[in-house]
Amino acid sequence: EVQLVESGGGLVQPGGSLRLSCAASGFTFSKHVMNWLRQAPGKRLEWVSRINCNGCSGDGVQYADSVKGRFTISRDDVENTLYLQMNSLKPEDTAVYYCAVYGLPPGGQGTQVTVSS
Repeated sequence: EVQLVESGGGLVQPGGSLRLSCAASGFTFSKHVMNWLRQAPGKRLEWVSRINCNGCSGDGVQYADSVKGRFTISRDDVENTLYLQMNSLKPEDTAVYYCAVYGLPPGGQGTQVTVSS
């Protein structure tokens, strides 16, 4: 059973930084492309970033235009953990952030990120 546990969210001022983590278990993490997604209040789920797996075809990392240049996705296949480093945060980044296996919907509880002064 795929289990994903997000953490690292919180309240941060505009321009600040946060690092999100996603602990994965129940599947062979290293063999799967992974996504970060987010859902702001009253809005649809939005894709944020994707990271390829070692040995998989395709581009290494991809970002939504809204976060390009500010967010960095990475993974640790030894620790089975996905990361999202978020810099220069804006109020519009406020959302619940989820990680997900590519092709599957988010399965965790997500972690709340609030950007406000």
